[in-house]
Amino acid sequence: MSVGLLALLDDVAGLVKVAAASLDDVAGQAAKAGVKAAGAVIDDAAVTPNYVHGFTADRELPIIGKIAWGSVKNKLIFLLPAALGLSFFAPWLITPLLMIGGAYLCYEGAEKVFHALLPHKAEAHEAGLEPAALAPQSLEDEKVAGAIKTDFILSAEIMTIILAAIDIPEFWTRAAILALAGVGITIAVYGAVALIVKADDFGVWTARHARTGAGRAFGRGIVSFMPKFMTVLGIIGTAAMTWVGGSIVAHGLFEFGLDAPEQIIEAAAHWAEHSFPAIAAFAGWLATAMVDFVFGLALGAAMIPVAGYLIAPAWKVIKSALPQRA
Repeated sequence: MSVGLLALLDDVAGLVKVAAASLDDVAGQAAKAGVKAAGAVIDDAAVTPNYVHGFTADRELPIIGKIAWGSVKNKLIFLLPAALGLSFFAPWLITPLLMIGGAYLCYEGAEKVFHALLPHKAEAHEAGLEPAALAPQSLEDEKVAGAIKTDFILSAEIMTIILAAIDIPEFWTRAAILALAGVGITIAVYGAVALIVKADDFGVWTARHARTGAGRAFGRGIVSFMPKFMTVLGIIGTAAMTWVGGSIVAHGLFEFGLDAPEQIIEAAAHWAEHSFPAIAAFAGWLATAMVDFVFGLALGAAMIPVAGYLIAPAWKVIKSALPQRA
């Protein structure tokens, strides 16, 4: 074998190693960025099962499939190019947009708490917020369209969080990380949603067809457990959404020189770590999450009247001034 061929093979091997390292880097960055977006992801998983409520069992998975495909299109067709353009042309906008998204998460979390505590007043507030007009051909189309709209908002927040977490400047690597993290999150969320939605059907089938009494009892246990699980999942989703939103806004304020919320959060974490040294890391995280939650809940509560008395009327005026489609 000639020396030239050996040199060529050595170069190819080197390129393969570089490519493999790059793929590992992309996967690692995507996983790390996905963890950063956990709060919005949990909320997405908690919200989506509600969109298949009331449909027959044979339509549940097709509906989830439609929503998942809409989520992929949201992330890859609309949000990925927007995020890359933002990072290239206006990186200074990332923090303000993150804060707006974080404030929206706080508002959504506070509205859910408001609805749980004062359902009649919450329903009156929601009635004043005119939803975007849809043109569904059926109830299923309406549910899917509403789910994809909600997913777009959460996906925008997720993609912005991922973008802010990427510390690699190279354009195409950032694009690959965003795409991989976005698709991976979508698969994880809607795969989990499919399992959750079909768990009660599996329980019913097991309760009826299992060969042993223990198996049938296990099926009945799943059926009785799933409503409680969905309630807990909704609570976790609300809490996660609120504390992540509060954390995003507090960190954004710190970057703009308003460091009081961030200092309170850090002080609470340090106090918890010193008070519970045996579980210092967990105690610090829990204290941080709790203060973030309280801050996010307070911010979200303050935004409820703003949305009802300022944003919704302003949107109605703008919408009335726009040309109406036939």
